[in-house]
Amino acid sequence: MIPPRPRTTEGKGSVLRLARAFRRDLLSALPERLYRAWMAEFRSPLIHSFVCNDPALIRLILRDRPGDFPKSNRLRAGLAPLLGESVFVTNGDQWAAQRRIIDPAFKGGRLHQTLPAIFAAADALVARLRPGEQDIEPEASFAAADVIFRALFSMPIEHATAARVFAAFRAHQDAQPVVNLAALLPWPRWLPHPHSRRTRRSAAEIRGLIAGLVAGRMTAIRDGTAPDDLATRIMTTPDPQTGRRFSEAQMVDQVAIFFLAGHETSASALAWALWLLAAHPDWQEAVAHEAAALTPDMAGVNALHTTRAVFREALRLYPPVPMMVREAARPTVMRGRPIPQGAQLVLSPWHLHRHQRLWTDPDAFDPGRWSRPETRASARDAFLPFSAGERACPGAGLAMIEGAVMLARLAAAFHLSPGATTPVPVARLTVRGQDGIPIRLFPRNRRDSPA
Repeated sequence: MIPPRPRTTEGKGSVLRLARAFRRDLLSALPERLYRAWMAEFRSPLIHSFVCNDPALIRLILRDRPGDFPKSNRLRAGLAPLLGESVFVTNGDQWAAQRRIIDPAFKGGRLHQTLPAIFAAADALVARLRPGEQDIEPEASFAAADVIFRALFSMPIEHATAARVFAAFRAHQDAQPVVNLAALLPWPRWLPHPHSRRTRRSAAEIRGLIAGLVAGRMTAIRDGTAPDDLATRIMTTPDPQTGRRFSEAQMVDQVAIFFLAGHETSASALAWALWLLAAHPDWQEAVAHEAAALTPDMAGVNALHTTRAVFREALRLYPPVPMMVREAARPTVMRGRPIPQGAQLVLSPWHLHRHQRLWTDPDAFDPGRWSRPETRASARDAFLPFSAGERACPGAGLAMIEGAVMLARLAAAFHLSPGATTPVPVARLTVRGQDGIPIRLFPRNRRDSPA
């Protein structure tokens, strides 16, 4: 079975037509030729952008000369209601100072400290699930939020809070596409950017929930009662160059992106990975067999070779963040084309991961590709689920552990099969199912076989 991807168009259109299409779904609004083009240019009186699929260009932008291609201020404007001045959208000295505080909490040697949170959230998910057909997205979102709450704030997520977080993020995705008018229009810096009332309301609700958590933790730190978790480590780590720590307001910005990167993106990846297992029984059984020997330590996690390959393949086919936008800080030339200062450079993991010149059978689900020599170059140069270079996601290691453990625990507990309808991927802030991602669950410990 070839996993679903949205239909695309080959036509050209105005910025306003594209903006309307983006609000419905970013992926289907873009032309089919991007799955085989090395570079594509879009130009209008309002915006000049280039989609870059050439691995050499991606290496140039993300690794070789990142200072010449900072995060786009237009993307920053589009995400400002939710993310404020978080590390995801800042540039230059402000971004570097933020990373100097955040990165130590996610260093490899500390990842083992998050294992109890991940295993506890995975086991709680298995206990919550019931047999039968259901949309797995809300459960994946609940579980990913549970991991974040446990890893950041040492608390299991309570059902009422989880429902509010999930509803608020889902409402924000519906109201706020990846690319909107605030990101497309050359808006004056002094003029407030156009955001819908729904966008502002949902962002305010999310930030309000986060502010309460941050304030409580700041009090616990002052009282000497704070647990040694990610939030405490980040809030008590000074910038080694300036000695400054995050204020409460700054920490709200950072936790907002931790929730987006560690909750919404993890939920997207897990839901699609479970559907892919449901649609491919042979790989499901291989994961279930491997999961039977899983122990709740790093040795057990490191032994999940097949499960990790399945999760990587899910990230390839359904990268949670489908596009990244950089901006040319100065004029340059790419593939013989002049790139003016201020041009928007779009790096699209969605198209790169399915590029017809870079992958064998790019639309097929094939976890075995990750162990074949011919995949090494594409795995190195054309696989960007967590970005690359100095701006690579600091939580990438945690996300890979979380994904493998969740898949293993669920495959060990349930037989999975596809639901009655095939999900259609759409892109808002993350890649989700247009009408959810339905799968059927049947407990493995029953003697009778699944229907």
